[in-house]
Order: sequence, then structure tokens, then C-alpha cells
Amino acid sequence: MTELQFADEVLDRLQERHPRFDTRSYIFVLQALHSVIKSLEKPRHVSGKELSEGVKQLALDRFGPMARTVLEHWGIHDTDDVGRVVFAMVEQGILIKQDGDQLEDFADIFDFEEVFELNYPWEAQP
Repeated sequence: MTELQFADEVLDRLQERHPRFDTRSYIFVLQALHSVIKSLEKPRHVSGKELSEGVKQLALDRFGPMARTVLEHWGIHDTDDVGRVVFAMVEQGILIKQDGDQLEDFADIFDFEEVFELNYPWEAQP
């Protein structure tokens, strides 16, 4: 796993401007973005839907049945919040967006309760 590190001052600025999100939410979303980009044949722009799906998969892989609890503890309650985290990082110059990118690209991609609880993949993992 690649560790992503921020200067403390960048995390402090993000926390100051967007206090509802734990600093770990930013690092986690960047790690999910890294995973999505790594899975592509060649690097390209990642859509809000693709990144939201990447967040879902990484959360399930890392936290299992506690995925929803962990994300919500960090302030991420739905895919709209994933978008809010992304756009907070855009605002700080950590990520860049294309002209057509908007917060609505992250709206209602999937339901946390449905994905992380009701349809949790309980099969044994190797």
C-alpha cells in the first residue's frame, strides 16, 4: 500500500474550512483515487461515479462490515459527501478538476445502508 502524506498545514487548512470531515477522510479518498487510477489501463480523468465506487471498494476491503461506521465517523455519510471531500481538496489545490466536473457528479451513486449493511458481501474472504 502506498502511504499518502500531507503537510500538517494542508490538513489543518482542510479541517478549518470543512470541520465536519475528519482529516482521515481526505487521505482515504486520495487512497481510493490512487487505487482507481492504478486499476486503469492508462491514467485518465476519473469520474465522480468511478471514484465513489473506488471509495466503496476500498472501504469494504479495509473495514469489512465496519465500513459504514468508519466512513460516517469521519463525516462521510453518502456519496455526496465523497464529492464534498473531493471539492474541498480541489479548493485547496490538492486535486484539479475538469471544466465539466461538478459536485452533482457524486450525487446518489449508491446508498450506504444498502451497500455496507443490507447487501454486505458476507462470503468468506481468502
